[in-house]
Amino acid sequence: MGNGTSIGRVRGLGSAKGGVHHWLLQRFTAIGNLLTVLFLVVSILLLPDLSYGTVSEWIARPVPAVAIILLVLSTFWHARLGLQVLVEDYVHEHANKFAAVAALNLVAFAGPAFAVFCIVRIALGAHA
Repeated sequence: MGNGTSIGRVRGLGSAKGGVHHWLLQRFTAIGNLLTVLFLVVSILLLPDLSYGTVSEWIARPVPAVAIILLVLSTFWHARLGLQVLVEDYVHEHANKFAAVAALNLVAFAGPAFAVFCIVRIALGAHA
């Protein structure tokens, strides 16, 4: 089946289309991170002071609370995507790769869950 040509040597090695989705997700989360960080920086610069009470009142408003939650989710997702590629490329033993990806997934879901819980508590008035 054409094993002497360069195309014949790569036939049957699998599709090269699988990484496009992952690559696009990384780009979309990077854009989301850029927009939400820009909102965060501008909003913080517009605050009268950075005291605990002022920042807590700011986070308690709906738009900043949702923006910070989106920032947390997008950042953790972006980090998970990048670290997954790193693990897949540089960890060669299957058991170690499985353990590393499992630990990565645990952190990638537990971290944002805790962060969203904290932001919601502040937004609903549980700050002291």
